[in-house]
Amino acid sequence: MELKIKAISPKIGTEIPFPYYATEGAAAMDLCACVDEEILLPAGERTVVPTGIAIALPSAGYVALVFARSGLGIRHGIALSNGVGVIDSDYRGEIQVGLINQSHTDYTIRPGERIAQLAVMPVARPVLVPVEELDETRRGTGGLGSTGR
Repeated sequence: MELKIKAISPKIGTEIPFPYYATEGAAAMDLCACVDEEILLPAGERTVVPTGIAIALPSAGYVALVFARSGLGIRHGIALSNGVGVIDSDYRGEIQVGLINQSHTDYTIRPGERIAQLAVMPVARPVLVPVEELDETRRGTGGLGSTGR
């Protein structure tokens, strides 16, 4: 499949790279902060960081998902403020990344820094079938923690 990508900022492709796969086995592309100057993200606070790009998914059969970078989360407590970002197939605006600093230390986001990952995946859109009862399973209605530790 092809993913159409548009540079929203003139920095893309010169100062800041287009999204890219860091290794041959990478499932997601790195997204970089497309900013003119450093952004201070204080401990416990949130911010939105532009990426300078927009995309066009080929059809409603695909979704782009924005995930946190594990190194930022593990080393610095920087995560996506909404858990996972969903880029619908009909969205054509700039991809922006909501970040939260979950640590007790301020963090500085630098221009061009890799801040998130973008994965493109197929979408299953099931037809909903209202029913009176669901089929029985061994687990049943057991919820959070019901299968043990």
